[in-house]
Amino acid sequence: MKRTLWNDGWKVNGKPVCLPRDEMIYTVRDPGSPAGDSQGFYGPGRYVYEKSFDFDSFRACLFFDGVYRNAKVYLNDVLKADVPYGYIPFKARLGEIHAGDTVRVECDNEAQPDSRWYTGAGIYRNVVLYTAAGPHIAPRTVKVCVQDYRTGTVRVTLKTSNGEPASLEVLDGNETVARGTGNDTVLQIPNPKLWSEAHPFLYTLRASLGEDFEETRFGIRQIEKGPDGIYLNGKRILLRGGCVHHDNGLLGAASLRKSELRKIRKLKEAGFNAIRSAHNPASEELLNVCDELGMYVIEEMWDMWFIPKKDHDYASLWEENHLEDIRRVTERDFNHPCVLMYSLGNEIREPMSERGYEDMKEMTDLFHKLDPQKLVTAGLNLMILYSAATGKKEDDVFLSLPPLDSENFNRIMSEIGPGMNHAADSKECDRLISPVLDLLDVAGYNYASGRYSIDAELHPDRLILGTETMTYDVGKNWKLIGELKNVCGDFMWTAWDHIGENGIGAWGYTDDAESFAKPYPWRLSGAGAFDILGNPGAPANHAKAVWHHTDIPLIHLRPVNHDREPIKAAWRATDAIVSYSWKGCDGKKTAAEVYFDADQIDLYQNARKIGSCKPECGRAEFPIVYHSGVLEAIAYDSGGKELCRASLVSADEKTQVVLRPEETCVKNGDIVYVNVHVEDRNGIVESNDDREVRIEVENGELIAFSSADPRTEEDMHSGICRTYYGKAQAIVKASCAGIMKVKCFGQCAEITVKE
Repeated sequence: MKRTLWNDGWKVNGKPVCLPRDEMIYTVRDPGSPAGDSQGFYGPGRYVYEKSFDFDSFRACLFFDGVYRNAKVYLNDVLKADVPYGYIPFKARLGEIHAGDTVRVECDNEAQPDSRWYTGAGIYRNVVLYTAAGPHIAPRTVKVCVQDYRTGTVRVTLKTSNGEPASLEVLDGNETVARGTGNDTVLQIPNPKLWSEAHPFLYTLRASLGEDFEETRFGIRQIEKGPDGIYLNGKRILLRGGCVHHDNGLLGAASLRKSELRKIRKLKEAGFNAIRSAHNPASEELLNVCDELGMYVIEEMWDMWFIPKKDHDYASLWEENHLEDIRRVTERDFNHPCVLMYSLGNEIREPMSERGYEDMKEMTDLFHKLDPQKLVTAGLNLMILYSAATGKKEDDVFLSLPPLDSENFNRIMSEIGPGMNHAADSKECDRLISPVLDLLDVAGYNYASGRYSIDAELHPDRLILGTETMTYDVGKNWKLIGELKNVCGDFMWTAWDHIGENGIGAWGYTDDAESFAKPYPWRLSGAGAFDILGNPGAPANHAKAVWHHTDIPLIHLRPVNHDREPIKAAWRATDAIVSYSWKGCDGKKTAAEVYFDADQIDLYQNARKIGSCKPECGRAEFPIVYHSGVLEAIAYDSGGKELCRASLVSADEKTQVVLRPEETCVKNGDIVYVNVHVEDRNGIVESNDDREVRIEVENGELIAFSSADPRTEEDMHSGICRTYYGKAQAIVKASCAGIMKVKCFGQCAEITVKE
């Protein structure tokens, strides 16, 4: 069938829009919002989308990659699809269409609270239209299963509308490297180019039936369990991972290719080779980018099963829909080489019941049947499982008082801290939860690194994955992974900051930062290794040092421009940033943090040595008194030989707002990230000279403008924003060919726009 991206020409509640678009991000934030702190105090809503056809077609089908939530798709008032889960891809088979026919999509997130984090709302992922005038390849049925990566043997299956065999070609660029015929055929690709993180090579499978054809990208890769870990194409791999929520910062939940590409590229540059889609299926745009760049993915399904974590979440609908959810996700993800594993869920306690155990077994078997190319795991919190196993039961549903679900666990962890890693170390815990863990190909442990060494002896054949860990434990965890062959990776929470779960990882300097769930006007989690704008913070650079992805020491300073001690959050060990420019703060006490794997690091302030430290797990800390100038770190090996050095420099007194677009030439309709900095003439950002900025755009549209401040009342769509530690960011969209101009304070950044 002919494939057309069908994002333009829609109306939502009567207003013209271009998809994908998150409607929730445009609601007015309100301290009384029923969505509450979990969703950053954004508001609920009901949305009706409409779009009409201007042509006739023998057959049509719409593919929606995600609609949040309770989606109902109608063609001329006839219901064609009804999908309650807001993160699931699905098809709406329309049948024969005629010019003037209208598609209507109804969805809502009115019942709140419905999530523990920001969800967004509406049609926030791509819509694809498939049409055919005669016999055709059934849309999204082509599957390429790698049978032997060594010989390039693949099995191709598909469906055609009339049952006739399709013609098959495998393309390497424009060159045909294999041919065949049939709807269930084995092909052999000579001298196969393998897909991996280092070499993410993609082939194209073209299936044709008469004049109709469908093209599908795939990679030749096989993942297997070995006695000492996970193997990809016969080589043992370790996953340097991070959990990533689905929102895209200032865009809300909208999944745009440019945003997904930018995010994954920045994570790759920092040394990450894997992400976990916390805690729901990712967008196809994200998976496409991960295929192209070589980023491994754990595709997670749900944050709950049949026991709710929020009053109006998906739990009440899960039982009747979860197997179909799996079928829809595996159909979409089958050909994506980046997806190594499916995760059955995050911090669920149901598997400790007879009903939940059988559900886990059934789902694991179904994943293996539908997609044998991938492994199955789950992000299991062992303390939650143990609590469920020892709590009260009634009708096979747990009634622990209070129930230890993810939200309660988070509150407890905020008080206990790193000790939570050992909360499940007991023999009794092991006895009770092992049957559940051993149902999985890979046992995912959330905040249970204390069990790694224990289980290496008790369960040497069990593969373990740290599916959720603290960012500040990356050094300790990576050391354990190097020592224990059955532990195959670590996923920090989180790799990228997100909206909602207010302040769970943000250090605060206001009285309202004392509470675990921070009140209005808090908006962001603050727990990301990268901030909401994509700037790497201390956690990202700590990981970069631990993974040996830096050639120089990475220097950070804790903010100097506060008159009180910070109120610390459990999911973050520091609020230090890459800056040694704090105007008016000379003489104030602070701390420098240096990340690098060396035997010794010396710190110099304005050419005077002020400290020497042996890094612990790639991290060295120095108490200092701030004096503007130069801060330099020198790293040495065990013999005292200098390895490398790096420095940070203070800005001049005179600073100005500078616009720094990340691209200067784009296509019409593209978005561009424009970083807004307070800088001196040498391009050094000043962290203590924040000011209010107004952005204007010519020949384009301002999509959003904000900073990474986790606590703000600013409207990111007003065009006005105060910088935060010297930084803010605008996202603009090109609306016509020519020159798009972004302006503020007399500054003008010009971006060439091509058709």
